[in-house]
Parts: sequence; structure tokens; C-alpha cells
Amino acid sequence: MIALITGATSGIGKACAQKFAQRGCDVIITGRRNDRLQSLQKELEEKYNVKVKSLNFDVRSWEQTKENLNSLPQEWQNIDILVNNAGLAAGKDPIQSALLDDWQQMIDTDVKGLLYVSRIVLPWMCSRKKGHVINICSIAGKEVYAGGSVYCAVKHAVDAISKGMRIDCLPYNIKVTNICPGAVETEFSMVRFKGDKEKNDATYQGFTPLTGEDIADTIIYCAYLPAHVNINDLVIMPTAQANSGLFFRQ
Repeated sequence: MIALITGATSGIGKACAQKFAQRGCDVIITGRRNDRLQSLQKELEEKYNVKVKSLNFDVRSWEQTKENLNSLPQEWQNIDILVNNAGLAAGKDPIQSALLDDWQQMIDTDVKGLLYVSRIVLPWMCSRKKGHVINICSIAGKEVYAGGSVYCAVKHAVDAISKGMRIDCLPYNIKVTNICPGAVETEFSMVRFKGDKEKNDATYQGFTPLTGEDIADTIIYCAYLPAHVNINDLVIMPTAQANSGLFFRQ
């Protein structure tokens, strides 16, 4: 099997690459930080004895996405699992005072990036009548919370794209799974708050959040179900989280 994981240099994406490799799956890892990609490739090859392709590009660029994915040799285009993981939140300001750059970064990464990668890979899956696309959405794709208007909007878009993708790919025997995590402690909040450690730490204070490994384990479960079984939509949160904004903090 071959799995392609976008945003594989940290967090959920990195954990997914490790979990799939552990299962003996060859992996294609993509990301913007080439030093991390090379380090992860070496780790996976040495530890799990699998084949690894690393592609250093930004999913926000259609030209880079097209060039890098189309450069894959034919045997590497037989992708069984696509994990559309690359995504981020930028800022937590109300609409009337938010930065346009933050909006553009979220829309370009979380929506356009997912679409760009899918546009290249899905025809390969359709031609083989086989494949599984796993889109990393969020509880923000189900609910809206204060300060999250545009992030919630882009994740609502991911939720809708997953539904549309499932309809479009139905005749081609392709599975589509939408994964919606709650609070996961990765680099997410450090990126959102632009390196502000105090705000990052406050996000997860007083409760035990999910980890990237928790989400990767869930993805592995979905990916290895029998051929006739598909998890369409899955919301996963820490026990201490009730919805997008309500936590029991001790």
C-alpha cells in the first residue's frame, strides 16, 4: 500500500506517517520544511524498512502541487490512501479587526491546498477504481465559536467538500472520511498565536488534550476497515471537552 500524507513535518501528519510506516505501508510525505522532511524520511526508512518519497512544496501553490505530484514515477502514483492533513488556524480576532493575511493563509492552505492535492490524486484513484481520501477537518467544521469565524468557515468548507467528494467518487469505489478533532496539542496553537507561548499553554491548561498520535490511531482504524465499510464522518474530542468552546478545566 501507498499512503500520501500532506503536512507531514509535525503533529498529526507526522504521527500518521509513522503509524502507516509501522504497518508496512510505503509513504509519500509532503511539507514546506525540507529539513524535517528529510529527517522523517530517514527515520521511517531505517526504523520500518519501507519506501519513502518526500516532496518539499507548499500546497497553497497550484503550480508547485501539480509539478511535485506529477513528478512521481508511475508506481508511486498508485496511491491507496490520501491524508489531506495540511492546514492551520491563523489568529483569533473578530472579523472587524482581523488581519486579511490571516484569512488568506487559512483559505489558501485549508481549502485550496486540499482541493489542489485532491485534484491531482483523485483521477489516479478513479482510474484504478480504488482509494481512500481522509480529510482532516475539525470540530470547527461543525460549530462556530468566538474568534474563530474564518477558521470555522474554512473547516465548514472542508466538511462540505468531503460530502461532495463522496458523492462524486461513489461510482469509482473510493472511500471518503472526514475526521473532526477537538483540542489536539500539536503546533496548532503556537502557529495560531504566532509563537506566543503563554496563549498556547493557556489553550490546553487544566485538562488532558488529544495528541497527534491519538488522531493518527483513529485514522489508521478508518483506513484498515474492510473494503465494504467506510467511516463517513467522525468527531473526536478529549473527554474534558463537550463542544467547540466548553471544557472542564481542573
